[in-house]
Amino acid sequence: MLLPRTCPLCHRPGPAPCHECAAMLEPASSLPPPAGIDSCHAVLTYEGVGRELVARLKYRNARTALRWLVVQMSMLVDPTAVDVITWVPTTTARRHERGFDQAHLLAKALSRRLCRPCRPLLVRAHGPPQTGRTATERLAGPALSAGPNVRRHVARHVVLVDDVITTGTTMTVAARHLRAAGVERIVAVAAARTPLRRIRAGPRPELR
Repeated sequence: MLLPRTCPLCHRPGPAPCHECAAMLEPASSLPPPAGIDSCHAVLTYEGVGRELVARLKYRNARTALRWLVVQMSMLVDPTAVDVITWVPTTTARRHERGFDQAHLLAKALSRRLCRPCRPLLVRAHGPPQTGRTATERLAGPALSAGPNVRRHVARHVVLVDDVITTGTTMTVAARHLRAAGVERIVAVAAARTPLRRIRAGPRPELR
């Protein structure tokens, strides 16, 4: 039996998000790409209703809006210029805690949408998550490295998926390892991007 789809924000039956909530979502502003990234795109500003929508997917596994987010993400990418789609993996502890990796969910759905392969090109060592860290603490970046089979799967043009881009340091670290493995062009795409004013103001408690 299929459960009726509801808006993850107002819980109204129907589209997810519903038309009223979608009208309140703020598109992400255009910012220069992080170092090592050729172009960088995000669907929403990670604030207000947009933050609530993405956080519900990230922390509560509310997947009803996943399809809508991926449709919007796919419109930011030229499918003819994509060889492989990959993602920024979350920490092992976070994946075990939540039972899923939100960036992987987005990457797999985008792969199906664009009809391009999705490959695990990056691995993440033990270390603290970026969420909740100050801008200064984020500068060190996550403990990412190229996956053991990256050279077998890697292609010239890669789309790098994440759920939220904050300072861009994570994308820069990921790009460094991908380029060392032979990637020539990297397009970053995310569900949301943190506005600069929030980065300067410091971290806020996340939805749990």
